[in-house]
Amino acid sequence: MPRIAIIGGGISGLSAAFYLEQHRQHGAPLEYVLFERSSRLGGSLMTERADGCLIEAGPDSFLTEKPWAADLCRELGIAGQLIGSNDADRKTYILVKGRLVPIPDGLMFMVPTKILPVVFSPLFSLSTKVRMAQEWFHPPRSAGADETVKGLVERHYGPEMVDRLADPLLSGVYGGEASGLSVRAVLPRFAEMEAKHGSLGRGMLAARKHMAGSKTPPRPLFTSLKDGMQQLVDAILARLPGEVLRTETAVRELRCELPRTGAPAPQAPSWLVATDKSGGERFDSVILATPAPVAGALLASVQPQMAAELSAIAYSSSITVTLGYQRAGLRLPPGFGFLVPRSEGKRMLACTFVHNKFPHRAPNDRALVRCFLGGARDEEILGWSEQQIEAVVRKELREILWLTTQPLFCRTYKWKGAMAQYGVGHLERLEKIESLRQQLPGLALAGNGYRGIGVPDCIRSGKGAAAVSAGREVCV
Repeated sequence: MPRIAIIGGGISGLSAAFYLEQHRQHGAPLEYVLFERSSRLGGSLMTERADGCLIEAGPDSFLTEKPWAADLCRELGIAGQLIGSNDADRKTYILVKGRLVPIPDGLMFMVPTKILPVVFSPLFSLSTKVRMAQEWFHPPRSAGADETVKGLVERHYGPEMVDRLADPLLSGVYGGEASGLSVRAVLPRFAEMEAKHGSLGRGMLAARKHMAGSKTPPRPLFTSLKDGMQQLVDAILARLPGEVLRTETAVRELRCELPRTGAPAPQAPSWLVATDKSGGERFDSVILATPAPVAGALLASVQPQMAAELSAIAYSSSITVTLGYQRAGLRLPPGFGFLVPRSEGKRMLACTFVHNKFPHRAPNDRALVRCFLGGARDEEILGWSEQQIEAVVRKELREILWLTTQPLFCRTYKWKGAMAQYGVGHLERLEKIESLRQQLPGLALAGNGYRGIGVPDCIRSGKGAAAVSAGREVCV
C-alpha cells in the first residue's frame, strides 16, 4: 500500500491531508503521515478571543472570487458558517501628508474607470491626473520580458501612483513592494490588458462591461467564517485520524532512492524521511508543504539544482497588532480602514477597522482595530519586543487618528518569513522547478511560494499535491 509523507502542517499541508483522506475514504489504497515541527497545526490561521472580541492572528478572510476555500468549506459541512464582508460600508483611505484621503469611487486596484471622482479627489496631484487622462490613449504593447509592477504602473500613470496606491496595496497583500514584484506573477490581468487594449483604463472598462452582462448577483469582496479562520483548521482536523498527525516533529533530512536502470520490473522510488525523533521512515511519495526555501534545504542533497531554484524564492515577514476599545466616545472614520505609503515615514503599513469589515467580530459596544507592520522593507521590527511594537503602533494611531484612548487589550503576532515574494522571472523559475520535479517521481509541492499566496491558493495547491501523490493527476 503506497505511503505518503506530508511535510508541513499549515493550511496547504492540512488541505493535502484532507484530500488524501477523501481519496482513502473512496477506496484508494494509501496511507499518509503529516509531519509538523511546531506544537500546533494550521500555520498562520489562528483565531483567539478577548473581551468578547474575535481576533485573527493571521489572515482574517479570503477573496470570494477564488473558489477553492469556499469549496473546501462546503466539503467540510461548514458552508453555513461562511460570512461576507460588509461591502455597503467598504471605504478605504490612503494616508497622504498626514491626512486620511478616501480612495475615490471608480478606482479599481489603481486603475481609474470613472473620471469625475478621480478628478475631484485630493489623492492625486494635477500632473498625475493629467497622466490618467493621457493613459486612455496608451497604445497596445506586445508582451516582452517580465517586469516589475512599478515599471508597468509608472509607464501608465507615473511615480505618484506607485507611491500612493501600488506600493500600499501590494504591501497589504504580499508584504512586498511594486519595485520587487513581477507583473506576470502578481497582476497577470494587467499585462494581458496592456497587450490587448493598451490602456489599462479601457481594459478594465471592457472587463466591467462583461461582468455587467452576467446574471450572477454581485458577491462580497471578502469571505470569512463566523467563528474565525481557525474554524476551517478545526473542521479539517475533525476529519483526520489523530494517528496520522505528528506535531513537534521536525524533518531534518530527505533522501530519494530512484529505481535502478535495467531492473527486471518497473520499480517505484523510495523516499526516506528522517526526523529529529527517528532515523528514518520509508515512503512512496512526499508532499513538501513548507516555505520554498525550507523545501529547497530538504532537497539540497536530492536535487541540488531544484533546491537552488526553490531557495531563491524570497519571503517577507509580517506582524499583526490588534487593539480592542470601548466604542463609546471613539471617533473612527467610517469604512474598512487605511493604507500607509512608505513616503509617510511610518512603521505601520495598514490598519483595518475590523468591527466594520465583518459581522460577529466584536460586541456592539466594542471597536476592534488591527494594524500591520513588517514587510520587505522592515524585517528589523521582527526583533522588537511586543511592548516596543505596541508603543509604536499606539503612537502612530495617535498621530493618524488622534486615538488617545487606552485600549482594553492588545494582542501582537509575529509571522517570520510567511509571505512569498514573486520577483521578476518567477513564472520562468516555476517552469524550471516543475521540469526538475518531474525527474523525481513521487514528489509534490504545495504552499504559497508558487502560484498564489492567499488561503484559496494554498488550498488549491494542497489539493493538487494530494492528487499527484494519490496517482490521480499527472502533474501539479
